[in-house]
Amino acid sequence: MSAILPPPERIWWNLPVGKEEIVWIALSLTWCLIMFAMMPLWHFYGKQNLSNEAYRITASQFEARTKAMADQYEVRTESAMNIPVVHPPAIGDALPNGETSTGDVYMLGRLWQWWPMLELEKDKSYRLHLSSLDWQHGFSLQPININMQVLPDYEMVLTITPDTSGEFTIVCNEYCGINHHTMLGKIYVKE
Repeated sequence: MSAILPPPERIWWNLPVGKEEIVWIALSLTWCLIMFAMMPLWHFYGKQNLSNEAYRITASQFEARTKAMADQYEVRTESAMNIPVVHPPAIGDALPNGETSTGDVYMLGRLWQWWPMLELEKDKSYRLHLSSLDWQHGFSLQPININMQVLPDYEMVLTITPDTSGEFTIVCNEYCGINHHTMLGKIYVKE
């Protein structure tokens, strides 16, 4: 029996398998096992797969939390877009009342902006909370290439530790309407 020619008999499964087919089956099985083993290894050692949490929340609750954080930690306003830039404390930072910070930072997606802009410190950890007020949005942090789907009524929480200072752009990579291409945000990381 050959992989190229059609089987000579109708009951082909009783015929012996050719050597070239056995070689290809063995190679395919070996490659499948290698790829299967690489998935958990890359998750833990690849630094690209985010381990995150997700919770149910209403849009009004998330908006209230985000506004409260922005009001408390606003340091300036981006003049071009009139969006506040907030500088929240990191995990473990001392708060004025003597307690330590949990590092909770909130950012919401809505037509067609990410609000507010964040100013974080290099090598400090934060718990970034993301949600949408209206439609499904995509959170794509460039040039780092962190991608997440941000859905209404769900709060996505991920722990981040910026290891590079600079200005990072957030792009919506899920089509969300006519001004989708203008939905940008910023994260500033200071030394």
